[in-house]
Amino acid sequence: MIRLTRCYRFPASHRLHSNQLSEEENQEVYGKCNNPYGHGHNYVIEISVRGPIDPESGCAVDIIKLDRLVNQQVVSAFDHRYLNDEVPAFRDLVPTAENIGMETRRRLEAVWPPDFPALEKVRVLETLRNIIEV
Repeated sequence: MIRLTRCYRFPASHRLHSNQLSEEENQEVYGKCNNPYGHGHNYVIEISVRGPIDPESGCAVDIIKLDRLVNQQVVSAFDHRYLNDEVPAFRDLVPTAENIGMETRRRLEAVWPPDFPALEKVRVLETLRNIIEV
């Protein structure tokens, strides 16, 4: 079995703010990331697949198809967006790195081709210090 990981980059902005918390609680939980004007990141999302090497192509996955799928389902939806307002999934869900990872995986699993190797991992690098894996 082979694991292949592809990286995708996009800038986006967000505000970490939960409507279920008071203003004081939001400030306590999210600190400067609760800025009412939001803030941005240059996100890197890594998509890892795992499967056998195809004897004809010598590849574990058709990279062109994988790139097209990730760009259509994730990058084009998040790229240069204010996630809280412009991505419907985050209107009621705080766009933390954790939730961005979960939403990325959900979007990919919903359309994952049956002939693709298994979607093994989604990794979101929000900053050099904040990296999550789903």
